[in-house]
Amino acid sequence: QVQLVESGGGLVQAVGSLRPSCPASGRTFSSYAIGWFRQAPGTARELVAAITGSAAITYYVDSVKGRFSISRDNAKNTVYLQMNRLKFEDTAVYYCAADLRPGRDITTMTADDMDYWGKGTLVTVSS
Repeated sequence: QVQLVESGGGLVQAVGSLRPSCPASGRTFSSYAIGWFRQAPGTARELVAAITGSAAITYYVDSVKGRFSISRDNAKNTVYLQMNRLKFEDTAVYYCAADLRPGRDITTMTADDMDYWGKGTLVTVSS
């Protein structure tokens, strides 16, 4: 079992910044990849960014490249998503999720692949 609890969402004006975090517990944190997903009303849950257990490899969807940065502190069992230059279209519920399969290719990560999910944190960007 892995428990994930997101926090750090909120209301921000366009071009502002937020830094949601996702502390985890229950398994050796550095042994699994983490993905940040988001879901806006009426849309499918989409991968935004992902990071391997060792933090050696990161992946970003094109729409957030250059604006978002995923990182993890394995000593604190926490993953972060630094979101800069936010846009109205970034408004969504943001979820962190764990994929426990060793050696998985995070560039092909989808919502169906994930083993455990947090409950999400709402990010609202006002234009």
